Amino acid sequence: MSQDQYTDQLPRRHGLEHHGFKNVGSVYWTPSTPTLYEQVVRRREGILCHLGPIAVRTGHHTGRSPDDKFVVHEPSSADHIWWGDVNRPFEQSRFDALYQRLMAYVQGRDLFIQDCYVGADPQYRMPIRVITETAWQSLFARNMFIQIRDRAKLDEHVPEFRVLAFPHFHAVPELDGTRSESFILVDFGQKTILIGGTSYAGEIKKSVFTILNYYLPAQEVLSMHCSANTGPRGDVALFFGLSGTGKTSLSADPERALIGDDEHGWSDNGIFNFEGGCYAKVIRLSPEAEPEIYQCTRRFGTILENVMVDNETRRVDLNDDTLTENTRAGYPISHLSNVVKDGLGGHPENIVLLTCDAFGVMPPIARLTTEQAMYQFLSGYTARVAGTEKGMGKEPKETFSACFGAPFMARPPTVYAEMFGQRIRKHGAKCWLINTGWQGGSAVDEEHGRRISIAHTRALVRAALSGQLDDVPTETDPYFGLAVPTSCPGVPNSILRPRDTWYDPAAYDVQAERLVSLFEKNIAKFAGTVSREVLDAGPKTKR
Repeated sequence: MSQDQYTDQLPRRHGLEHHGFKNVGSVYWTPSTPTLYEQVVRRREGILCHLGPIAVRTGHHTGRSPDDKFVVHEPSSADHIWWGDVNRPFEQSRFDALYQRLMAYVQGRDLFIQDCYVGADPQYRMPIRVITETAWQSLFARNMFIQIRDRAKLDEHVPEFRVLAFPHFHAVPELDGTRSESFILVDFGQKTILIGGTSYAGEIKKSVFTILNYYLPAQEVLSMHCSANTGPRGDVALFFGLSGTGKTSLSADPERALIGDDEHGWSDNGIFNFEGGCYAKVIRLSPEAEPEIYQCTRRFGTILENVMVDNETRRVDLNDDTLTENTRAGYPISHLSNVVKDGLGGHPENIVLLTCDAFGVMPPIARLTTEQAMYQFLSGYTARVAGTEKGMGKEPKETFSACFGAPFMARPPTVYAEMFGQRIRKHGAKCWLINTGWQGGSAVDEEHGRRISIAHTRALVRAALSGQLDDVPTETDPYFGLAVPTSCPGVPNSILRPRDTWYDPAAYDVQAERLVSLFEKNIAKFAGTVSREVLDAGPKTKR
């Protein structure tokens, strides 16, 4: 490959020949954000919006495609993978054949490369290389992962893992053994991720998270799907929760510095962010309730995925869900004003497990024992509201996602749960369950059901993290067995008892019994793999 083909910088010592690429077009090596903006606009991959963000559309796929994700069944990792619905095996020979077809596809095409790191702690940092065919996905990787600003280190960069994302390259299921034309394939033996047939950038982010979830536990590091922040005293708090529970919003607290909004490791050194950016859900984002994140949607460098834009004024409309409820903003964490720049923190004093209970029966806050925290961690419960996803009926739909991130857990969930419990005990972290969902009725009860206000939720979180709830008397929830504080500054006592908020207490009992039975059914799959103390820490139906 001639040197003049590298349009942005000189070729790296570890060049494309190490990945099997031949006869490609122009190659953009770790281009800057302005360079990528120019290429996005020039190639008509997106449009420049008012105040500077770039808006892109991801086509048919506006979210992840979990059914199209596979893990190559190969000797080095086969005995450690959590095989099943999450990690389905893929033949090595078919992976190799698909890779060769991809190598033929890229000939003559321009490539965008981002050499970067994942893992803010230098002791556990992994060098990666993200190779894409679109400029905007390269910008996404630049925003999301940890940039290498030293040119000398960039020149010497040798990736430990490589991610190849080619949305316009489609599989042939009959030939390749994939489920559809889209695919996300992880090969731990060859340390390669192949992504094709989908433009949704979250596949890049979560595939990298998957590999960290495989490697770090072997180094005695707990990998976690959580946000993290730190207070004025240096006290660290973790926030676990699935999409829509408020994880990003609640951790972006102006009174606390953000360590990271989504993925972290917990080592003997403390907490460290995996990433260098944020990937926030922005549908109906409120400038009053979430001012910092809102401002990030109006800044140069931010990528807006599937956000509607006025073609004439180029102003964005965060309330428009025409394309999807899953509108996203990807931006570097430096866009936020109050952050921990090195991405490092001490051992957490508080751990918050978030749920959005659309059935309207769980308490807004409860103090957890270690065993209860492990139970809730393994359960990973939330409920999606009807109408937010295609194919859902009128009733809310429960979701149980182990470790609050089952689709990204490469190893069995009990591996992470045991490490989670060990660290809570060792460092004395206080654990809380916070429900950001409904009270007074379910989400479909428009007359009586109402979502807990974010102002009340913030007051509950701040009281828990500041220690104001440590000595407050508690009552045991009759269904979930949780210790619920009887009062909290800035929060009406009435909302702390969810049954009392319902117009019909008997209807509450029916919903509570139903949800408890769902918990029991879900946790049963871990019987025999976790301790009896953890299994007994969950809710029980009143038989």
